[in-house]
Amino acid sequence: MSFLSRFVLKLSHVMYRISGVLLIAVMFIVLGDVITRGLFTASKGALDYTFRGGVELVSYGLLFLVLFALPYVVCRAQVYVDLFVESFNQRFMSILAAIYTFGFCLLGTAMTIRFIEASLRVAETGETTQDLLIPMWWLYAISAIGTAVLALRALFEAIEQFNHKEGIK
Repeated sequence: MSFLSRFVLKLSHVMYRISGVLLIAVMFIVLGDVITRGLFTASKGALDYTFRGGVELVSYGLLFLVLFALPYVVCRAQVYVDLFVESFNQRFMSILAAIYTFGFCLLGTAMTIRFIEASLRVAETGETTQDLLIPMWWLYAISAIGTAVLALRALFEAIEQFNHKEGIK
């Protein structure tokens, strides 16, 4: 494994951990939003502890949660149907896995290009989110980083799967 491959693996693991933290944060944001809306409704508007931007925090939190988890699990997420692959030899299964994983490389590359284009476009216009006024180019740039790591990780995994002589695990 090359230095770059190990670096991408470690970076994807860090992103995976961040994804777990985001999952917990999103859970608490939703819980807090439900509780404060319930208090508002129960008190007929006398207790207004609702907060703006909860929907934005959850939606962008979920976006980053998925984009940060994908690079680490890209090679672990393949499901094989034994009925179809039981007669294949291990080398052929390795090649199929490499092709499938390389598809994620292509997907990550395409998404990275589109997120970079979107980031540059909205940076010129100064577009922000509706409630929290977060600059949209930040969100697109962070998304581009997540998809770029996905593309690199999938590329290195596909190469490793293709070169693996005994087959996949």
